[in-house]
Amino acid sequence: QVQLDESGGGLVQAGGSLRLSCAASGRTISSYAMGWFRQATGKEREFVAAIIYGGGAIYYANSVKGRFTISRDNAKNTVYLQMNSLKPEDTAVYYCVAKGNGGSYDRSETYGYWGQGTQVTVSS
Repeated sequence: QVQLDESGGGLVQAGGSLRLSCAASGRTISSYAMGWFRQATGKEREFVAAIIYGGGAIYYANSVKGRFTISRDNAKNTVYLQMNSLKPEDTAVYYCVAKGNGGSYDRSETYGYWGQGTQVTVSS
């Protein structure tokens, strides 16, 4: 089993930055694909970004491409999401996810491990 614990959320003004962290425990994440999803109030959960175990392939939603950066530190068993140029529409609960490599990376049902989520609020 993998436990995921997100941190780093908060309130920020539009144009600002936040860095989310996801600390994994229970197993090393080096062999897992890791990612982030988000869910805004009243909306469906949506894919944000994913990084495969070797870090060689990274995927982003079009809505965050060029503004968000996903990275991983396998030695620290931690994944990060650097969010720059934040917009009010980025406001959501952000979830860290993990799964084995392979298959679709942008579909929430393919991820077997989820964190509790961290709230990100961007004010205009």
